Amino acid sequence: MRYREFWDLVDDVFGRAYGRSLASDQVLDALGGRTAAQAIDDGLEPRLVWHALCDAMQVPDQRRWGRDPHRQAPPAR
Repeated sequence: MRYREFWDLVDDVFGRAYGRSLASDQVLDALGGRTAAQAIDDGLEPRLVWHALCDAMQVPDQRRWGRDPHRQAPPAR
């Protein structure tokens, strides 16, 4: 997953305004007490950050990949 894809999914799954706020404000234990945005800025793999955010927000697997039915879901880990 690329950084652009991460942010596209944030916008698609959570909505642009809420998703950007969530990524900037929600501290995630799975990311060492960082927000998703901090983890991305620190160079963590976007796929790992995405799964941590989805896990924390209890996003079901079928919703994690947005509205594009052709999007390939990368493995969780």
